[in-house]
Amino acid sequence: MNRRDTVLALLALGAASRPLVSFAQQQGKVWRIGLLHSESVARSGDRIDAFRAGLRELGYEEGKNLAIELRWAEGKNDRLPELAAELVRLKVDLLVTHGTLPLRAALNATTTIPIVLATGGDVVALGFVTNLARPGGNMTGSVFFATELAAKRVELLKNALPRLTNVAVLLNADSPNTPLYLQAMETTARTSKVTLQKFPVRGSHEFDSAFAAIGKKGIGAVVIPDDPMFINNAPLITGLAAKRRLPSIGPSENAMAGGLMSYGVNFPGMFHRAAYFVDKILKGAKPGDIPIEQATRFELIVNMKTAKALGITLPPAVLVRADRVIE
Repeated sequence: MNRRDTVLALLALGAASRPLVSFAQQQGKVWRIGLLHSESVARSGDRIDAFRAGLRELGYEEGKNLAIELRWAEGKNDRLPELAAELVRLKVDLLVTHGTLPLRAALNATTTIPIVLATGGDVVALGFVTNLARPGGNMTGSVFFATELAAKRVELLKNALPRLTNVAVLLNADSPNTPLYLQAMETTARTSKVTLQKFPVRGSHEFDSAFAAIGKKGIGAVVIPDDPMFINNAPLITGLAAKRRLPSIGPSENAMAGGLMSYGVNFPGMFHRAAYFVDKILKGAKPGDIPIEQATRFELIVNMKTAKALGITLPPAVLVRADRVIE
């Protein structure tokens, strides 16, 4: 390659790697994104920070070429339709949301504004799209199969506690995901030779009575599915489990709040990835043409402090497999 060709190649490389901020500035556009979240900023700040970081890496900067309208339901899911409608009235360029109920609220609020699902469950089984490769309509994003995670937690709990025979599962009685969770968990429970006992609740005010019932039945451990109600109340749930000396496994918030174990996806990582979908759509891609991605990385966390408090000696195979151990 001669000197002229080298210079041209370097110029082409620089143009290809130029951040999107130059694209936005050329358009003279301040992109307005609406973010609909079912939880509170205190509980989900790390996810929003990860989303913002992903946008910055792609050249979007709040106050210059980007404005984010945040709406929090504070755990009150009945507010989601109202908040989604409010964002639509603001004429945002794009909506970002997560989970089944916020996604449903967003889709009910608009059929034209693009929607990015930062993280969600089986959108095919729930009827939001017909397939992941070409979702169609006005949404795309990332999913993880929470049903499979819930089933895997039963298996991991049995591996950690080989003598376990009875397992309680907390269920959100009002969630459309519950039947899907149960089907997957019951299949794994039979394979693992444990009896699964269901304890449906409709709010945090029913947790205490649910754990009282679990205690009366002499159940050996508790499995907690992915559900905003349980994630929001992880400290309360793990506190009730500790009071009755019950080992538990659930989403990552479970082990971090004092539960024995957790197994799940990295939610901040998925929110960071949501920026990729936002970028493609703001550059002109149709959301229905962008394949929905599936999470591929899962994390096992073991809380050894809790294990010691419960007098549990975890098998070496479980500890070796752990991605993180809380001492």
